[in-house]
Amino acid sequence: MKATGFISLWTLVSLPCGQLANPAEHEDVVKHAIKLHRGKGAVAAQRKQWVLESCRKLSGLLRQKNVVLNKLKNAIRAVEKNAGLSDEEKLFQVHTFEIFQKELNESENSVFQAIHGLQRALQGDYKDVVNMKESSRQRLEALREAAIKEEMEYVELLAAEKHQVEALKNMQHQNKSLSMLDEILEDVRKAADRLEEEIEEHAFDDNKSVRGVNFEAVLRVEEDESNSKRNASKREVEDDLGLSMLIDSQNNQYILTKPRDSTIPRADHHFIKDIVTIGMLSLPCGWLCTTIGLPTMFGYIICGVLLGPSGLNSIKSIVQVETLGEFGVFFTLFLVGLEFSPERLRKVWKISLQGPCYMTILMIAFGLLWGHLLQIRPTQSVFISTCLSLSSTPLVSRFLAGSVRGDKEGDIDYSSVLLGMLVMQDVQLGLFIAVMPTLIQAGVSTHSSIFKEILRILILIGQILFSLAAVFLLCLVIKTYLIGPYYRKLHTESKGNKEILILGITAFIFLMLTITELLDVSMELGCFLAGALISSQGHMVTEEIMSCIEPIRDFLAIIFFASIGLHVFPTFVIYELTVLLFLTLSVVIMKFVLAVFVLSLILPKTSQYIKWIVSAGLAQVSEFSFVLGSRARRAGIISREVYLLILSVTTLSLLLAPALWRAAIMKCVPRPERRSST
Repeated sequence: MKATGFISLWTLVSLPCGQLANPAEHEDVVKHAIKLHRGKGAVAAQRKQWVLESCRKLSGLLRQKNVVLNKLKNAIRAVEKNAGLSDEEKLFQVHTFEIFQKELNESENSVFQAIHGLQRALQGDYKDVVNMKESSRQRLEALREAAIKEEMEYVELLAAEKHQVEALKNMQHQNKSLSMLDEILEDVRKAADRLEEEIEEHAFDDNKSVRGVNFEAVLRVEEDESNSKRNASKREVEDDLGLSMLIDSQNNQYILTKPRDSTIPRADHHFIKDIVTIGMLSLPCGWLCTTIGLPTMFGYIICGVLLGPSGLNSIKSIVQVETLGEFGVFFTLFLVGLEFSPERLRKVWKISLQGPCYMTILMIAFGLLWGHLLQIRPTQSVFISTCLSLSSTPLVSRFLAGSVRGDKEGDIDYSSVLLGMLVMQDVQLGLFIAVMPTLIQAGVSTHSSIFKEILRILILIGQILFSLAAVFLLCLVIKTYLIGPYYRKLHTESKGNKEILILGITAFIFLMLTITELLDVSMELGCFLAGALISSQGHMVTEEIMSCIEPIRDFLAIIFFASIGLHVFPTFVIYELTVLLFLTLSVVIMKFVLAVFVLSLILPKTSQYIKWIVSAGLAQVSEFSFVLGSRARRAGIISREVYLLILSVTTLSLLLAPALWRAAIMKCVPRPERRSST
């Protein structure tokens, strides 16, 4: 009975693959199959007759397919022996026959794959979710592969159709005389075809078999326009230009990065609209914050909140906006380095190196202690502690921007210490990103491999220290032999034209950024060192370059702070306001106390008074915790709830930072300098 039912289902699946009957007969067959499945309205003899007839028709289809395949093979041999055809025409005709052969074989394989899947499902246990999940995964993989094969076949058919059209045009051209203009256009057409073939990258075919590449089902979505006629008219253009949006099964959205046809210029209009919207809304938001006495950067963050997923959700190209905002960090750190001369760096380098290291170690120790009390995994405790130990360099740079700071009677300037420690934290950020894969493996490894992981971490630390030594040695060579002649050449060429000067300085920033990135040190350190090297040429050089770069920095900084607002979720903060305020105040107070303790140990006695200001500047959490948190969440180190807590605590700490900074300035800085610092 089971075998008969299985054969009937087999035939039910295989019947649609051929023109077995007219629609009325097909409907009767389907109704009869349903009755058989339910055990109603059919006697055993009728059921057996129906199964035998269906199997006979399926066998006939398979025999017919074999006959057609033999005819195709004979046709291919005839084409290959035809001396009247050119090699190109032979290749085209053979390829067309092979496409049809592939279509027949794939149709047959699809039938038997469906039968195999049905058999596996019938043999499985419907209560076994794992088995059902595995069956679903195998069906999904089969469908993906079938879709890919069908897509490739469709592309091949398009190429065949194009070849036929070209052959028809060639025949028409041979039968009539062409004017000189037509001949020129025909030559241009052939040259354009050759150009497309030369520059076309077969990225799809080249990456199908690469390790880590998966077939995914995606949705192609056109832009939603209120005017349907306009949308319909634009769709044809967007189909050609590849400006549609793709959405995968995980709700990730994708845009075109490199088109197949590179001869047509394209622009991402979603990204353009996003930048325009951010620029327009940042003005009133920044203006409002200035009116109520807050730094303008909070207005830009509010702009990101209003336009982001928690607000109007009008930003489509979030990744592109964040990427452009990173350049705001690069130019901000360059200007920080421009004000941070090598002489000042030489004076505070020991404090800048020791302070962040001690603070990070203490934060990790406290994190492990609290994690043990709260029964949190050690890897999660280490990650959260390291995230919270970092402070925001762009924020503190804004606090120090434009202030008049000078050393007095040999004392250490608080701004030099603060900026030096922040830059060292940026180096620690690069080290932590490098160590993160080891931290992920440590979360799932056994105790027998802990020593190997510790050894691996020590090796990574040694590599980072070697890279830092190489970077500073290179900086010494550049300062001694290259930077002076390079700037004088730029200054000479840029008289009456600032473009050369701006381009030359920007290229130098990107060069240092690339060097530090290649040496596995943070890119931010390269930007800072670029500014410090140029500042060694004197105060006049610094002022000239700052006047050119500051407008670029200001615009990109607006994008950067707006991108931070894209990750702020006010509704979550409101729902958990009590818990978040408690956590934020605890983190800020702990960082402030630890910074005061560490600075009390390493600062000279004559400069102990600056520890309060420096500690106030280090008491908030860096915006790079967004990046680290997202990576850790994808890697499974932290949960979704912990990730949202880190984002919210970071945001609230950045909001509290101006008040704490002003309080420290009013307490410790003399009135003439206080006015410029605030």
